[in-house]
Amino acid sequence: MKLEVFDLSYSYSTTPVLKGISLTAEKMVTAIIGPNGAGKSTLLTCIAGLLRPEGKILLNGTDIRKMDRDDFSKALSYLPQDAPSRAVLTVFEAVLLGRLHSLKWRVGEEDLGIVYRVMGELGIEELASRTLNELSGGQRQMVSIAQALVKEPEILLMDEPTNSLDLQRQLELFELIREISADKQITLVTALHDLNLAARYADHIVVMKEGEVVSSGSPNKVLTCEMIESVYGVHARVSVDEEGIPEILPVCSAGRRKNHK
Repeated sequence: MKLEVFDLSYSYSTTPVLKGISLTAEKMVTAIIGPNGAGKSTLLTCIAGLLRPEGKILLNGTDIRKMDRDDFSKALSYLPQDAPSRAVLTVFEAVLLGRLHSLKWRVGEEDLGIVYRVMGELGIEELASRTLNELSGGQRQMVSIAQALVKEPEILLMDEPTNSLDLQRQLELFELIREISADKQITLVTALHDLNLAARYADHIVVMKEGEVVSSGSPNKVLTCEMIESVYGVHARVSVDEEGIPEILPVCSAGRRKNHK
């Protein structure tokens, strides 16, 4: 499914947060990067239909404001940065809620099969009978990701999905997400802080600063020393590994570098 955003603007009270954002994502992994306060989370919340911005958001050419609520809910799944815990539920029940759009009075075999499959792919099947309040932060994050994936959306929005995950889990998660995205033809848009994760797993990168898109393109095009210094205020070394993937090594803040010249 093709996602298009045209001239999107949004303000909290009188403070503008998004200023004329435009982007396109289709059947690929798009990473939105930028410093804190750049507007990444607000952008995803607008695309998820939870805020009413100015501008247009189209799914396969249809304005989301004109879409049937059920059709929109089936097409798009959104994983916020801080998902509610629903602590009284078991892990299995919480993941099953991701199938709410298709559930009837009796839970069908297809729904159960999808839940078991996704939990197995994420390696959390052994947590099925535990309640959410018994889990670590990283385990709860994996449950939230499972809940988003069992919906089998055409567009998946993820806001910092690697929060609370250790390095091994981060890499495993993005390898799985890339595999699922390619297999199911899912359009994935994710906000990320980690530039090296974006470099390794994104097909397309959108760079935001102060509510605006300042650069977009492939990782090799976007992730440059000049961009990192301009957007993040950090002096970094950027090299390319044997697979042609950029590797970013922060050295010092740009301000500290100037003071030592």
